[in-house]
Amino acid sequence: MLKNWLAAGAVSLAVGMSATASFAQTTTVPGEQVGLATGAPLPEGIYALNTFVYRSNQNNGPGSVDVGVNVPVLVWSTPFVPFGGRVELLVAPPTVFAFGKNSGPNGARDLSINVGTFVGGIWAFDLGNNFGVSLLGGVYLNELNGDRGVLVSNGGQLLGAPVLGQLASNTYRMGVAASYTGEGYNLTANLTANIYDSPATFGGNNTFGLRGPFIISDSLNLDLTATKKFGKFEIGAIGYGTYNFDISQFSLAAGNRGNFSLGGLIGYDFGMFTAQAYVAHTVASAVRRSDTTEGWFRLIVPLYSPTPVVASAAPIIRKY
Repeated sequence: MLKNWLAAGAVSLAVGMSATASFAQTTTVPGEQVGLATGAPLPEGIYALNTFVYRSNQNNGPGSVDVGVNVPVLVWSTPFVPFGGRVELLVAPPTVFAFGKNSGPNGARDLSINVGTFVGGIWAFDLGNNFGVSLLGGVYLNELNGDRGVLVSNGGQLLGAPVLGQLASNTYRMGVAASYTGEGYNLTANLTANIYDSPATFGGNNTFGLRGPFIISDSLNLDLTATKKFGKFEIGAIGYGTYNFDISQFSLAAGNRGNFSLGGLIGYDFGMFTAQAYVAHTVASAVRRSDTTEGWFRLIVPLYSPTPVVASAAPIIRKY
């Protein structure tokens, strides 16, 4: 068990889709950092993390889909501590899945979409007395290896394109987080900004209007965690939401100012790895179609440490 039981955060994508258009949200999925003490520095070493979220929405009409996002992350917590802050480097190649909810010719085919690989870094400070803060900066390289997605019915008809119009632009990500991790608690607030080059276009031909241009809203996510460790178990409450700045008529976020979800989390430290699961439901939303239930599962595995890992009676949870 790590001195501060690991929280190597996740990089992921939030999407909601209908039969006719993409539902724009931040490229960073709201809720991807809950359960993680993102303000606290990781011990030096290399960590692997995988987070999967399954989103079920209340739209059951023709062509409707549920959405899954899988985010494998590799984190190197370096030995470098300029001005007292630990430098941590990370890379993540998220994948989005859509699962058709209806059979028959009008139902949607399953599909997968590559999100541009995220590369970034974290500068994390231990302020003492179990308080920590961190700064994050990075970019999703959507213009290099991101996808756009075409939603097609089982009968071969076009239902929606592009599925993820926000991937027409690289996503520039910035974040700040603060954590308290004393006495087995993880009390963390994390604010994440996604900035886009807008309007933006996809490369290649203009088939089905896939190229653009697209007006993409800059956005903010807020992830909140309040959990407590009891031995190897962890339990607590979580909340997360997103806020879109541009909801004008031609924006991908048209009419959708944002949403907020509340739920609960459980976790267990297996020694060689840590597992977390949490569920949340929308409690406030600007649009009906965004009323969803999300189930999350996360594995955190320390791959390498330059010094032996020492068990702690009051482990933390930390970040990405």
